[in-house]
Amino acid sequence: MSVSVRIPTILRTYTGGESEVSAEGDTLAAVLDDLDAHYSGIKGRILDEAGALRRFVNVYVGNDDVRFLDDLQTPTPDGSQVSVIPAVAGG
Repeated sequence: MSVSVRIPTILRTYTGGESEVSAEGDTLAAVLDDLDAHYSGIKGRILDEAGALRRFVNVYVGNDDVRFLDDLQTPTPDGSQVSVIPAVAGG
């Protein structure tokens, strides 16, 4: 299953400046594995040392936050769009 992945500016150093790349996988976990196989190290910026989504990184499949779905086991149907969005804080 091929999906497109939107890459935030802060992670584009891993994708050679590309803002959107393709990846394969039928779940978010598989997509992140495939993404890391092509862009080494990017998965470590999205997942923490325990393999969970980092606290300040939001990931959407389509318009849905995966934390309210099946987290890393969220299905990624062919043609869907995965968006990686770092949380913004400040004051």
